[in-house]
Amino acid sequence: MWTVRMEPMLQHCHRESRRYGLKSKGFKPWSLNCSRNHKLVFQARSFCNFRPPKVHALRASSTALAETVESADAFFKQTFPLKQTETVEGTIFIRLDHGQNNRNWELTVGCDLPGKWILHWGISHVDDVGSEWDQPPTEMRPPGSIPIKDYAMETPLKKSSSLEGETLYEVKIDLKPIDAIAAINFVLKDEETGSWYQHRGRDFKVPLVDYLQGDGNIVGAKKSFDIWQGALGPLSKMLRKTEASHTDGAGSSTESRDLKQESRSLEGFNEEQPIAKQVAIDNSVTVSVRKCPETAKNFLYVETDIPGDVFIHWGVCRDDTKKWEIPAAPHPPDTITFKDKALRTRLQPKEGGEGCFGLFTIEEGLEGFLFVLKLNEHTWLKCMGNDFYIPLSSSSSFPAKSGQGLSESAQIPEYNAEANQEGEANQEGEANQEGSISALTSGIINEIRSLVSDISAVKGQKAKTNEAQETILQEIEKLAAEAYSIFRSSIPTFSEQAVVEFEELKPPVKICSGTGTGFEILCQGFNWESHKSGRWYMELKERASKLSLLGFTVIWLPPPTDSVSPEGYMPTDLYNLSSRYGDIDELKEVVTKFHEAGMKVLGDVVLNHRCAQYQNQNGVWNIYGGRLDWDERAVVGDDPHFQGRGNKSSGDNFHAAPNIDHSQDFVRKGIREWLCWLRKEIGYDGWRMDFVRGFWGGYIKEYLEASEPSFAVGEYWDSLSYTYGEMDHNQDAHRQRIIDWINATNGNSGAFDVTTKGILHSALERCEYWRLSDRKGKPPGVVGWWPSRAVTFIENHDTGSTQGHWRFPGGKEMQGYAYILTHPGTPAVFFDHIFSHHGSEIGALISIRNRNKIQCRSTIKITKAERDVYAAIIGDKIAVKIGPGHYEPSGAQSWSFATEGKDYKVWEAS
Repeated sequence: MWTVRMEPMLQHCHRESRRYGLKSKGFKPWSLNCSRNHKLVFQARSFCNFRPPKVHALRASSTALAETVESADAFFKQTFPLKQTETVEGTIFIRLDHGQNNRNWELTVGCDLPGKWILHWGISHVDDVGSEWDQPPTEMRPPGSIPIKDYAMETPLKKSSSLEGETLYEVKIDLKPIDAIAAINFVLKDEETGSWYQHRGRDFKVPLVDYLQGDGNIVGAKKSFDIWQGALGPLSKMLRKTEASHTDGAGSSTESRDLKQESRSLEGFNEEQPIAKQVAIDNSVTVSVRKCPETAKNFLYVETDIPGDVFIHWGVCRDDTKKWEIPAAPHPPDTITFKDKALRTRLQPKEGGEGCFGLFTIEEGLEGFLFVLKLNEHTWLKCMGNDFYIPLSSSSSFPAKSGQGLSESAQIPEYNAEANQEGEANQEGEANQEGSISALTSGIINEIRSLVSDISAVKGQKAKTNEAQETILQEIEKLAAEAYSIFRSSIPTFSEQAVVEFEELKPPVKICSGTGTGFEILCQGFNWESHKSGRWYMELKERASKLSLLGFTVIWLPPPTDSVSPEGYMPTDLYNLSSRYGDIDELKEVVTKFHEAGMKVLGDVVLNHRCAQYQNQNGVWNIYGGRLDWDERAVVGDDPHFQGRGNKSSGDNFHAAPNIDHSQDFVRKGIREWLCWLRKEIGYDGWRMDFVRGFWGGYIKEYLEASEPSFAVGEYWDSLSYTYGEMDHNQDAHRQRIIDWINATNGNSGAFDVTTKGILHSALERCEYWRLSDRKGKPPGVVGWWPSRAVTFIENHDTGSTQGHWRFPGGKEMQGYAYILTHPGTPAVFFDHIFSHHGSEIGALISIRNRNKIQCRSTIKITKAERDVYAAIIGDKIAVKIGPGHYEPSGAQSWSFATEGKDYKVWEAS
């Protein structure tokens, strides 16, 4: 048996384990935080139960003090949950032996660590070139297997027990000697943590035929001669025949190889590989403080359920500066002075070994008790990255609450006696106002509940048809828009003191939305040639006021980072913001200018790929420099061009540059920090995200929740459906793929409505305006299904400008803008069109949209969709028609002309 080091795609944090084998090397300094947002799970000990166990090592005075703390009411009681992560070790085992019928062979893959394990696997054929996988034949697939795209299977490992009673997780694959199959390839995935486990950074490979030596990820093979003997013996006749046909070209090496192809009997094997996994551990620390009425001293009791030796580094402070001081004696047992700055005390073990505790006597006149916990030289436990702070005055503390710690942004407020008296004096006068507010709130809530009940009844009557579901979704969207407008415009009349106290005691909920206010109108502030001037930021800065006056609310700036390509879409050092558009100072200037003009600013961020600064030992460019100095692990492992050592891509590869492996913890951490740095340092308000089809949308969710943009939009671009060169009328599959990506981001991001652009192309170019209504009479793009997440457009730097990859039909641009600037969704206008002869017409359409408060969730009724004309009424406020055909709005509503141009016309409700 031979072993290799296994590394999960995680950054390891090491600490002495109490349940599994211990990794003895590779310690790195790290700290842990506590948060009140996690469920407490620890030894079933209530925070309200402060009964220290009988510990005979304590002096009589300390025991008496513990009884005193227990018997009296504490003015401060707080439990702080602690989240820890430690690395545990186990094994992955790969075994080949006879199946139950003793005829076929059986491959078993398993693991002895607990988890939700998935075998991600496929096969290689004897004539395959490269490292691509294929799906196995149906008869080889174990029950519960799920196909992944067209190249792999995912099979869950089932729980079982070994002969010794140890819990195992394993899956068995029946193998039949099939000439065409050369090897089984697999990686192991833990769905609980999202970690992938490979063999030396590559896929596991179990050869079923003789395999060339030197493929270092092979398991279950013997090292003999120049060839790895496969588990099922020598190469098949098929492979022999293939090699024989190439004898002339292969020369003597092929002849030598053929001599070594001896018949061998089938041999089983049982191989184990070490595996390391991070396991989350929930602990807590509880603090109670009571003032002694006889001596005016504070008795402070600390207990934790962390097993083993725990040291508390502690001190006191006299004021709000929280400067550490060493308090006067007496001190608890096992206390020493630490670097003349603090005291270090080993907490006393509880009876039965279920954690430890400490008792402290603090003199009066001090403001607070400060401490951190230490487990070993590399592990310190803190509170949200800061020292724990416990108030020593009953007037400066929160009322004690069971099982709650400090939230991330809450701080212990200062008590102001004078302000408190004023507040009490005002209580009677505020009672009536409070009652009226309560009545108003109850009325609004009852209205919403009534609406929900009505919707539920309609849903039941219509038997959950698609029409009913879409109607419900539209009503919810409309309700959300109305509720947002009402509450956005309502400003509560709290006193300044009340507002401060409310913010301190209960931090506001942070909301990350892909739609902003719903009234955004986006301007793309560059084209494909903008970089050539070398000072684009300064040129754009001069146009900020004009764009704001035209009615734009958001400007999309070009990629800011240093890039191999001058346009910015092949980034290298993400923190180097000197680009062909200008330097970092000029970027800050243009952002400030647009903010002064009342516009939000989007940064164009390329997260899918990154060009390397250095070559590896094979001469491949996959080593990075700068602050994000990643290595080959940051590159996906299934793109042969860049020899990445990461996991397989979670999307479609962009083959011009190394694709980043977002499953790696260190990669996601780096990107989160970079986006937050851009928000703080540059002032970006949101993001336009390039080529998001290249990786899973769930990673975008994580990045947006970290950076909290006010608006975000992703470029999810793929081909529409065509039959014999003609676009299909039904593009539901295309828009569904975009919707699926938005869903993966948890709705935190919008997406460019590529479906609508494509349909507009065919409708206008071929005079087939009937295409602008789907079979249910709704808009046929993303805007028809999820308008609040659809960013509509007709042109951008790729499709138009000097690239012209998918240029909008010439002469019909204003019909396109008449459509997107009057319809729901968030419209985006291309820079080249604004500063052209179309500028005044675009400005008029924007003015109509803003004047009538059309927003991303506005309702739409398509009134005509025929060969030569399309017409719709939006929000019961404006009517629009495009196409050469005739249309005039009719009905009880009276309409007045608003604007018109070639083959389009807009009316407003009188």
